[in-house]
Amino acid sequence: MNLKFQYDCAEINWELVPEILKAAGMSFHSADVHRQAFSASASVVFVYDNQQLIGFARAISDGILQAAVYDVAVLPSYQRLGIGKQMIEKLVESLPGCNFILYASPGKELFYGKLKFRRMKTGMALFVKADIMTDRGFTE
Repeated sequence: MNLKFQYDCAEINWELVPEILKAAGMSFHSADVHRQAFSASASVVFVYDNQQLIGFARAISDGILQAAVYDVAVLPSYQRLGIGKQMIEKLVESLPGCNFILYASPGKELFYGKLKFRRMKTGMALFVKADIMTDRGFTE
């Protein structure tokens, strides 16, 4: 493996982003929607093995107090090699002093727990598409 980390959105093949999310079993949108979301984020990290995009993550933030992690994805053939951990560490390092929140895909709680994320006692969500809330088990 020859890993290279990139911290900007220059020359990303955005068509690969939804493909990687889908391969990782995560929800995805069009390539252009992901391009806009990553470009508007406070911090991004893309990971390549040689020239192949294999993973990415992003954080939105006020840059001072709070940040939220989104779209942490690694191709299945590269999972369990510490790449996701490195991406999260790089996002946290890029926004010093910020508290971080995220919501994890079911089954990924142990992964984030190893990175010192803890369950919150309270949390609320409002999704644009209300059916997402019921499909994902959100309650009143």
